[in-house]
Amino acid sequence: MTAHALATSAEDLWNLPDDGMRRELVEGQLRVMAPAGFEHGRVASTANRLLGTHVHTTRIGVTLAAETGFVLASNPDTVRAPDAAFVSNARAEAVGRTVRFWPGGAPDFAIEVVSPDDSRPELESKALCWLDAGASAVLILDPALRSARVFRAGGDIRVLTDGEIDLSDAVPGWRVAVADFFA
Repeated sequence: MTAHALATSAEDLWNLPDDGMRRELVEGQLRVMAPAGFEHGRVASTANRLLGTHVHTTRIGVTLAAETGFVLASNPDTVRAPDAAFVSNARAEAVGRTVRFWPGGAPDFAIEVVSPDDSRPELESKALCWLDAGASAVLILDPALRSARVFRAGGDIRVLTDGEIDLSDAVPGWRVAVADFFA
C-alpha cells in the first residue's frame, strides 16, 4: 500500500507529496487523474481566459484555475478541482485569502472540460456534486463534440453547439458564444 491510498481527508490530501499527478477526494476516496491532453488544456485555458477577462473587467469576483481544490463536504471529506471557477466578491471576502483548499464550499460557477479518459456519467456526477455543494451553474465543455452542457440548480440541463450561452445567473453579465470556447 502506498501513501496515496492513505489520503482519506482533506488534510491528508493536502499533505501528499507532489508527484505531478492530479488528485481529488470524493467521499473519503482518493481519485488520481492522469494529466490532461493538449486539446483539453487548450479549451480549458481559453475558457479560463474568457471567464477571467469578464470577471477582471467587471470586478465582480475572482477566477481560479485548474488545480484549485474546493472542500465540498466533510466526514467523509470531498475535495474537487474544476478546470476553471468563479467566486463572487461577497463570498471571497467572507472567507478571506487562504493558502490551502477553498473552505467555503463550491465556487459560484465551475467549468469542466471533457478529457479523452472521462466518462459522461462521471462528469455529470461531478457537475451535480458542484450544484449540490452550492454552485449556481456548471459548464461542461466537450472539445470532441464542440458542445457545451450547462447544468443549473433545480435540474435544468441544456446542451448547446452554437449560439450564445447566457451564464449571467451564475456570473453576473457573462454571455459567451459556444464557438469562442473552441476557437
